[in-house]
Amino acid sequence: MNQALLRHPRFVSLEGGEGAGKTTAINAIRDLLRAQGHEVVLTREPGGTPLAERIRGLVLTPDAEIAGEPLSPEAELLLVFAARAQHVRQVIRPALQRGAFVVSDRFTDSSYAYQGAGRGLDPQWIADLEKRAVGLQPGLTLLLDVDVAVGRARANGRDLWPDRIETEQDDFFQRVRAQFRQRAQNDPQRFSLIDASQDQAGVAAQVRGAVSHWLEQERVHE
Repeated sequence: MNQALLRHPRFVSLEGGEGAGKTTAINAIRDLLRAQGHEVVLTREPGGTPLAERIRGLVLTPDAEIAGEPLSPEAELLLVFAARAQHVRQVIRPALQRGAFVVSDRFTDSSYAYQGAGRGLDPQWIADLEKRAVGLQPGLTLLLDVDVAVGRARANGRDLWPDRIETEQDDFFQRVRAQFRQRAQNDPQRFSLIDASQDQAGVAAQVRGAVSHWLEQERVHE
């Protein structure tokens, strides 16, 4: 695979910590794009294909349920990228090639945040995997930003059985949030920061505004 990263104008990702409200944002984007007559493919990570969903189960199943064998940070990262490589080849690239918009709940930015900042793995290793195994970036990334305590309270009220990631401590999620915000600051052309502390209607309105602005900018550059 070509090691240059292609930033695709019809590829949108949503990022953020636990309880950020990505489902509300995804629905808002889907409705906006479909109202304009576009085909929209909704997908998620880790996952998005039958094989990648099986890998997702390995990544997120609590360690205590895997015969007492904790998943190492390195193995976690490689599993996530294995799922992502399959996802890109089987779902994302074919959809983009036929002219559809792809909206993904998480993409490679999550690896920099969770496995990089959260687990302490070398970001250069992640960058190398991104180039070699993925080769693709979203044209627009919406970062749903919310205070860790607020987001975790929302997630705890929603999830009766937390997964491996959700059981981490607050300092882990503080590192994750800080990395997401740093990436957004470093790449303002791709990222749009969404205040996810708002109610669902407020988040949806801000998301629609960000996507509409991005679409207008893309038309200018056509």
